[in-house]
Amino acid sequence: MLGHPVGTALVGGCGRVIGHGTILHVTDETSPAITGINHLSVTVRDIEASAAWYQRVFAAQRLPMQFPHYGCEETGYGVLLVEPRSGLGIGLHTNTGNDGAEFDEAKTGLDHVGFNVASREDLEAWVRWLDMLGIPHTEIRTGQEPFPYATLVFRDPDNIQLELFAML
Repeated sequence: MLGHPVGTALVGGCGRVIGHGTILHVTDETSPAITGINHLSVTVRDIEASAAWYQRVFAAQRLPMQFPHYGCEETGYGVLLVEPRSGLGIGLHTNTGNDGAEFDEAKTGLDHVGFNVASREDLEAWVRWLDMLGIPHTEIRTGQEPFPYATLVFRDPDNIQLELFAML
């Protein structure tokens, strides 16, 4: 059972702080823990253009390999980039079944991807970085529910919404 959002302190020794401050109350009925996100993978229209974009925006390093789609090896392949500070893997996939349509979060499947950043100041640094790269984005938005946060949203070349999220 998930607990309530908190700051960075552990409350009363009854659980562990996970993610961006949620307490996980450990009981015999609790599922095994997730320790973070290893990678995200998205299907793209133009794998080379998308790889160049993710390399530029996140300073991601492309691994010198291609890998097949598990169980669909004949219909496409993927490339893997790694964001060097977090170690997050970013998989980009191409597939012969892709009709070339832009991503639409209103359809079943992925809605958006959210990345944690440490502070509002980091979000401000991202605004400057995205401006320098000429990538459109929202203003930094803040909210108080269900916990104090700030967020910055932009989209990749396939229209996939990417969100940078800071707990305040």
